[in-house]
Amino acid sequence: MELAFALDFLRRLAANNTTAWMAAYRPDYLRARAAVAELVQQVLNQAALPLPELAGLTPTQAMYRLHKNDRSQRDPEPYKRRMGAGLLPGGRHAPVAGWWLGVQPGGLSRLAAGIFQPMPAALATIRQEIHYNGAAFHTLRQAPELLRHFPTGLDLSGPRLTRPPRGYAATDPDLAWLQLKSYTVSRHFADAEVLRPDFVAQAVAGMRAAAPLVRFLNAAL
Repeated sequence: MELAFALDFLRRLAANNTTAWMAAYRPDYLRARAAVAELVQQVLNQAALPLPELAGLTPTQAMYRLHKNDRSQRDPEPYKRRMGAGLLPGGRHAPVAGWWLGVQPGGLSRLAAGIFQPMPAALATIRQEIHYNGAAFHTLRQAPELLRHFPTGLDLSGPRLTRPPRGYAATDPDLAWLQLKSYTVSRHFADAEVLRPDFVAQAVAGMRAAAPLVRFLNAAL
């Protein structure tokens, strides 16, 4: 894999994030994207047995476009500074829990798992599952293997409700978790880690560690 080339391309893109530069260096973009696609394919190959829910998923179905789709008028950059894939059953846009793998220089390459800001109906079913099966939820989010790969645990820093969700009491012991709008864990990799021969194995090990939590969320859905 040419991940060193992909990281270098993304560094150069960050310094020259314009359509004119991209047009001039399109062959480099295609070469970098091919390197990340090869990474995604190798991850899917190694994940085939432990994560059968990803069976049949291809890099084409998983990888995101580099072009920004939601750029505001205050954002002058037309391209993302990372290349990544949504390793979700059904493909990158499937409304389910799964995994994400991104390559970005500067120690910002990332593996994440869970579900990010699901639609209200889906979020309601997840909250209900946590309310009904709080013991199972807390066992999964505190599992030693999960925390070994994702030391910060379930992310509490993202958007959340300021009041209890409708139908839940302010005294609910799980209120802090029921107020969340996303249920994700994540970790970053240094550039040197991305370039190590065992990076694919490390990514798959992290995915396996998060699989019980991902499956809990998908069972709710």
